Amino acid sequence: MSSTELRHTALDAVHRSLGATMTDFAGWDMPLRYGSERDEHLAVRTKAGLFDLSHMGEITVTGPEAAAFLNLALVGNIASVGVGRARYTMIVRADGGILDDLIVYRLAETEYMVVANASNAQVVLDALTERSAGLDVEVRDDRDAYALLAIQGPASSGVLKSLTDADLDGLKYYAGLPGTVAGVPALIARTGYTGEDGFELFVRPGHAVALWQALTEAGEGAGLVPCGLSCRDTLRLEAGMPLYGHELTTALTPFDAGLGRVVKFEKEGDFVGRAALTEAAERAEQNPPRVLVGLIAEGRRVPRAGYQVVAGGTVIGEVTSGAPSPTLGKPIAMAYVDAAHAAPGTEGVGVDIRGTHEPYEVVALPFYKRQK
Repeated sequence: MSSTELRHTALDAVHRSLGATMTDFAGWDMPLRYGSERDEHLAVRTKAGLFDLSHMGEITVTGPEAAAFLNLALVGNIASVGVGRARYTMIVRADGGILDDLIVYRLAETEYMVVANASNAQVVLDALTERSAGLDVEVRDDRDAYALLAIQGPASSGVLKSLTDADLDGLKYYAGLPGTVAGVPALIARTGYTGEDGFELFVRPGHAVALWQALTEAGEGAGLVPCGLSCRDTLRLEAGMPLYGHELTTALTPFDAGLGRVVKFEKEGDFVGRAALTEAAERAEQNPPRVLVGLIAEGRRVPRAGYQVVAGGTVIGEVTSGAPSPTLGKPIAMAYVDAAHAAPGTEGVGVDIRGTHEPYEVVALPFYKRQK
């Protein structure tokens, strides 16, 4: 396979049969949208949406020292995660720069699944492999062992219940349990990236098409629609969720990103980046770094990543993600801005869009919170 050839998920033929607009995403040929991205977005907010996330990178960690190893390799306290639970965490370089944000599932006493972003899967795999040297642990690349489907939205639980006898009501947020969905063995996780209730289903690639079709049929009466990467981005933006390469980069520590809470200094032993992150935490306390805020447009022009945020003719920050918000009906953005201009309601803030300083309202994240 040439380095420029795109990888295809097990659902590639399904996406094409549905008329999806495909795009290169982190070396994978992925559906961007099937029809109207606004309609797909609103379906997830009000009914349900079905996503193919098989491009995500699954890495299995097993062995007697698995818990201790992940505590060393990652910033979180992974040893304290109970079997059947999951945790959001990060992997950083020795200098504290973020390599990726991750979800780690504890599948058994000595077995974990680390899920990395598609664009960073190889970097994370390489770092974990290197950090496992000398420990009684196996780091296994399982990217080809899984397809990943996500059903998200207020109707997702009802749709899934019609296909499984797994205890979905007892499944907490950030937990996973093995079960059977439409006759297909799956790890059923109550996780997602949309701000809605929903589930992610890890299955063997050979079962992906049958599961997709079963979910589609079960969701017909509930208004379920297939959803592409485009609405996934506007959904996570409204929910104030960071995207690697935008809100998170190797140039930032978790403290710079306002996510210092994921760093667990109280856990036993050393971990990669501990010294640098201790300094970063002290720096952030004494001299707050730029703060990640929400911006809502007063006009109609859409801000994009890299656009400068200005106040009184001075650059005070930079947009990291921006898009029209279908829920709010206005363009929105996330941006890192100087602490002096980060308070919600701060006046006189604008975004430089092709030389014009468009007025924006500074708001606290997230833009959208679902009704419980």
